[in-house]
Amino acid sequence: MRKSRLYGTLVLLLLCCAGISHAQRGNVFQQLNNRASSFSGGGASGGNDSLVSRSKFEDSLTVTIYYLDSTGSYRLDSSILDFTRRYPIPGTHINLGNTGSPTRSLLFEPGGHAGWDPGFHALDVYKRALEKTPFFNTTRPYTELSYLLGSRAEQIIEVLHTQNIRPYLNISFNYRQINAPGTFRNQKTNHNNYRFATWYQSPRKRYNNYFVLLGNKLQAGENGGLRRVSDLDTITYAKDRYLIPTRIGGDPAYSTDFFSTSLYTGNQYKEFNFFMRQQYDLGRKDSVVTDSIVIALFYPRLRFEHSFNYGSYDYSFRDVPVSAARQVNIPDSAYYHDFYNVALPVSRSLLFRDRWKEVTNDFSLYQFPDTKNLRQFIKLGATLQLLHGTFFRDSVEVGTTSLYNFMAHGEYRNRTRNQKWDILANGQFYLNGYNLGDYHGYISLQRVLSPKLGSFLAGFENTNRTAPYTYNTKSGFYLDAAKSFSKENTVHLFASLQLKKFGLQLSGDYYLVSNYLYLTDFYHLQQEGTLFNVLRVNALKTFRIGRNWRVYSEVYVQQKTGSAQINLPTFYTRNRFMYEGNLGFRNLAIAFGLEARYYTPYKADDYSPVLGRFFYQDSVTIRNLPDISAFMHFRIRSFKAFFRAENLNTANTLGGFQFNNNNLVAPNYPSPGLIIRLGIYWGFVN
Repeated sequence: MRKSRLYGTLVLLLLCCAGISHAQRGNVFQQLNNRASSFSGGGASGGNDSLVSRSKFEDSLTVTIYYLDSTGSYRLDSSILDFTRRYPIPGTHINLGNTGSPTRSLLFEPGGHAGWDPGFHALDVYKRALEKTPFFNTTRPYTELSYLLGSRAEQIIEVLHTQNIRPYLNISFNYRQINAPGTFRNQKTNHNNYRFATWYQSPRKRYNNYFVLLGNKLQAGENGGLRRVSDLDTITYAKDRYLIPTRIGGDPAYSTDFFSTSLYTGNQYKEFNFFMRQQYDLGRKDSVVTDSIVIALFYPRLRFEHSFNYGSYDYSFRDVPVSAARQVNIPDSAYYHDFYNVALPVSRSLLFRDRWKEVTNDFSLYQFPDTKNLRQFIKLGATLQLLHGTFFRDSVEVGTTSLYNFMAHGEYRNRTRNQKWDILANGQFYLNGYNLGDYHGYISLQRVLSPKLGSFLAGFENTNRTAPYTYNTKSGFYLDAAKSFSKENTVHLFASLQLKKFGLQLSGDYYLVSNYLYLTDFYHLQQEGTLFNVLRVNALKTFRIGRNWRVYSEVYVQQKTGSAQINLPTFYTRNRFMYEGNLGFRNLAIAFGLEARYYTPYKADDYSPVLGRFFYQDSVTIRNLPDISAFMHFRIRSFKAFFRAENLNTANTLGGFQFNNNNLVAPNYPSPGLIIRLGIYWGFVN
């Protein structure tokens, strides 16, 4: 019954989208010139300042994408060169052996931001972030259907639909599901994201309204790693890695049921946001007549903005006893006693849970000094945030808290009219409340050297932040002895030189960190008292070999100075050797070749399943072979396909010819063997 309901819901949703699209075939969003655009923060779009008027009978599609607090505009991504732009896990990240499992970056990236932080980030790459919500402007209804199928029944399904149902009103809907049973025991993941957004602009351009409904439900099974890494080299488990015993999760039967979302041992994170932003402008109106069509223009001088956000956040780890035909799990009391100093209750059911409610109101004022350059503005504002938390242990409420924050913020942007200089400076300071004294400051300066040569960027960033709430003794996840923690401070200097003419990008990042927060083991919290720094230098280069062959190379070198307990791979590189062309077919774009990724041996962070966090360890050194993949990507008009054979480096003769020479990504956490993936992405214009 549950399956049929879901099938019916999906079919009904697609039919509704198609019906609305055809019904609104004649609605065309008038293209405004960049100077008259009044999207968030002055929002001029890219390109020149010419007026564009489109015929409603034109068959071509133009989709422009904007983001909150961004002054630029973007187009749909039609590239087929880099699979990581479609895959949820970035190329610089590693995961714990399965799509949807916790990830972390191989590069040093101090976590967190100023202000309230609930403290759960291991699954962040699978979320839909509110600040990254796209708002569309499309000349015709557009739908994209995506389906990725991988080995061991891994599946990613995604639907995107956007259209202008009125000349000044756009709606968009996006849904994605990630489901992967995994190669090893009890690492099944099931993630669901949905996002509904609207953008309305009044006919006279004075008023804008942005509305978002956003939900993330992330479920990741936890197995605590293998009991014995030596089992990887045992003939008994050579053919079926799922049989290798793991620390927690019991002995479940392998299941590829796409609709089974039950989680018996693992982390479940649920987030919901209701967001609305309203803007009203004062300024000078104008109009232009072209081809007998009157196009209204408006040049704001002063903008009033109000943003409202309601958020609901629920984070839990559970290990519950289950004994049934297809699932056997009895929580291991020795594991939780040895690693967490926690005794199982009489029910033998373990639960840690933090729940939060958030209400935020922000009022901001913009001033535009130059009506002919809306990418230059000054913004001042204030934010009031109200928070309520409820905390649980073993299904019993152990406490509640009510917090508030009052924060002031400001911003200055200026992209000069000659398009050569781009200045961005912003800052926020917490004046009162739980995060009193937190602040974040950022400034960057970008200079276009020449259209053909490239550009240069330099900047400075400083963050002072309170420890995440999981460092607070009230949290349901606080297992350590009572401690107090100072504010963590991070100084970040960065610079980048992009030379398009030579296909080269050079960049550097310097971090200076004090009061660094980290875990020393599965649950002990620690703060580094001494100052330390990390320097990272990056180089991205495209090598041309003949007419159609390319090598895309990325190199990262990083080094820590100081006694902080941080381990980093000194060297990391990712290289793609490929053919790039059309093989003589006019409508075909194809790229095929090999991809290799390698990082030097180092003592990789271990992972704490209960806290959902990686932690420092200095006893196990990870030495891996390069990760090697073969791929063929192609595009025919709006149809794109990605075929990949990954982890070819795991080929082995143990138990016959098998792909079972697994790399380790963390102590006791192996990566899978050979994975075959086929991804299809198809766009439809109605």
